[in-house]
Amino acid sequence: MAAPTLTAPLRALVLAAGLCVCAARAQEIPPPAYQLAAQRAGIPSAVLYAVALQESGIRRNGRIVPWPWSLNVAGQSRRYATRADACAGLQQAMRSTPHTRIDVGLGQINLGYQQQRYASACDLLDPYRNLAIAAEILKEQHTAGEDWLLAIGRYHRPAGGEPAARYRRSVSRHLARVQGTHPTAAVLAARQETSP
Repeated sequence: MAAPTLTAPLRALVLAAGLCVCAARAQEIPPPAYQLAAQRAGIPSAVLYAVALQESGIRRNGRIVPWPWSLNVAGQSRRYATRADACAGLQQAMRSTPHTRIDVGLGQINLGYQQQRYASACDLLDPYRNLAIAAEILKEQHTAGEDWLLAIGRYHRPAGGEPAARYRRSVSRHLARVQGTHPTAAVLAARQETSP
């Protein structure tokens, strides 16, 4: 059987869809949950999304996407298929690992250092709650008029130094991807979002 031929309007629609895909690759709009958490905290949604890509990103269908049921236990990444599996893994990790060595969820919220922000450790596996906390921390680490990348570095390492600088460089690549810019341009755009 011969392949069906496309009519001119259908070809135009297919071409337009292809162009939309290319345009979508040029700039990524953070998903609504990121936009909402960022808006509530008063931070740029691209910053929150870039941090989540760095913290919990996994490769799915050829792209890096944040994964909500992620743990980091003593420097070892663990990914789970479901929230229930991640909660069971978290509870097991809590029995054998100091809480300051366990990070949870999209923003990899540290159990020990951020214990005042949650009632139950498995609450951090709620993507909305996790993003709200990550956004709050980013906001707290930011000084008005300052480059958001500095706040991003302190999100990872409040004391700063080379670990914070390495983290900023990694996140700046994700930020550039989200903003559809070169990494240097992402830094400039992050600065502009904080200008009055």
